[in-house]
Amino acid sequence: MKKLVLFTLALAAVLSCGGPAEKQQTTMETIFSRKSVRSFTQQDVSAEQVELLLKAAMAAPSGLNLQPWRFVVVREKSTKEILAGPRNKMIIEAPVAIVVCGVTTWERKGETIPNGNWTADCAAATQNLLLAAESMGMGAVWTACYPYEDRMAPTREVLGLPDGITPYCVVPVGYPAGETAPKDKWKPENIHYERW
Repeated sequence: MKKLVLFTLALAAVLSCGGPAEKQQTTMETIFSRKSVRSFTQQDVSAEQVELLLKAAMAAPSGLNLQPWRFVVVREKSTKEILAGPRNKMIIEAPVAIVVCGVTTWERKGETIPNGNWTADCAAATQNLLLAAESMGMGAVWTACYPYEDRMAPTREVLGLPDGITPYCVVPVGYPAGETAPKDKWKPENIHYERW
C-alpha cells in the first residue's frame, strides 16, 4: 500500500511539473497542428534555425542505422526557380528550401549494395523536418522529387549531385503568410485489428 501511495504521489508530481505527460501533449499538439504551408512571408529563417531543423531531421529512424539522408540548403533565388519547375512556385517564395537527398547504395565487405531502405529513411527524416518547422512556428511543405525523372534531372544538375545521390524531395521553409489549417485525416475505416 505504501508503494502505491508513493507511486501515486510521484506520478502526480511529474504530471504537475511538466514531466513526460506535458512532453507527450506538446508532441501530439505539434503532430495534429502540422499542415502544408504553400505561401510565405518575407521573414528570414536564420542559419541557426536551419541547423536545428536539420538536427531534427537527422534524429529520424534509419534501417541498419545507415542514415542515407543528405541535405542541400538553398537560398539562392535562381536555384530555387529551377527546383520549383512549373509546379511548385512556393519554393521560390520561401526564404529557404531544403533538398532531401538519399544515398542509394552502401558498402558491405567491399561490395556496393543497393540500399532498399533509402526512401523510407528519407521520408522519416522529411517528416521530422516538417514537424520541427511546425513546432518552431514556421511552415513547410513536402514537394516530391523522386521518382519523377522530370523533377530529379534538373535538381541533380543545378545542385551538382554526385552519382549515387538521388534527390528525394524539396521542402520550402518559412513563416506562413495567412491562415492555414491542418486537415483532419482520421478515418477509423482505414484501421483493421488482428487481420484484414
